[in-house]
Amino acid sequence: MADLPTGFWSGWIIVLTCVSLATLVWVVFSIYFSSGANEHPDAEPVWDTDLREGSNAPPLWWFWMLLSALVFSLIYLMLYPGLGSYKGLLNWSHGKRIVESYETYDTTFQDIRAGIASMDIAEVQNDLDLMQAAERIFTRECSACHGPDARGQASLFPNLVDIDWQWGSSAEQIEQTIRGGRVANMLAWQSILGDDNVNQVANYVADMEGGAAANHPGQAVYQQNCAACHGVGGMGNPLLGAPNLADNIWLYGGDLETITASIATGRGGVMPAFGKRLDDAQINLLVAMLAR
Repeated sequence: MADLPTGFWSGWIIVLTCVSLATLVWVVFSIYFSSGANEHPDAEPVWDTDLREGSNAPPLWWFWMLLSALVFSLIYLMLYPGLGSYKGLLNWSHGKRIVESYETYDTTFQDIRAGIASMDIAEVQNDLDLMQAAERIFTRECSACHGPDARGQASLFPNLVDIDWQWGSSAEQIEQTIRGGRVANMLAWQSILGDDNVNQVANYVADMEGGAAANHPGQAVYQQNCAACHGVGGMGNPLLGAPNLADNIWLYGGDLETITASIATGRGGVMPAFGKRLDDAQINLLVAMLAR
């Protein structure tokens, strides 16, 4: 988007500005310099027996104040943008000022941020100031979904302080998740398996934490349709984003009704990519905060 208006709007702004200044000059002239400015009428109206209209000119300091405002406005319009597309003698613009501020910031902190980006995770974790900075970044960028304490919320956004990570909890895997984002997709199996098989698999998965019986009626259906992603023992596969079904950590809920709904209708989730939003130093700080 251009910094300055062009075409019709440029001309319209010029007309409005010039008319406003000319009107102010005319008002000042008519009050202080017109031939009838100091004339007194022969008979002045009187209200409430002693309240007279009067015809004295405004105080002289008003004149100097208005004159100063006019002079200031003219100087400003010559130096800075204000008359449509005219850039002013100083060629100043808000967009240019922002770019200069970013360049100054990068020049001042580039080396520091590069140093943080190259630091070892353990070294970052041992620096209290850096960890506080990481918490501020998390609060600004991540807490809306994962909660201010990073424990997840709404049975939709995962807990980031436990040991169970759908896509892996190593520093490298967490960095990959933050940079590139993740897209999870659990198929809907209702139309494929039918009601009876869905219920049998749901019961089998619900019993996995305590060790499901080898002859469980849902085992065969699970092995045929679910083991390819979640593993024979339900331990999950971080490469596929398939969660561990054999522990007591659940994103959408671990009760039988919720498990049945997950199998029947499927689940989907998106973790947006932050690789373009955050720089290397910020990502390294977040990884240090979340890695265990």
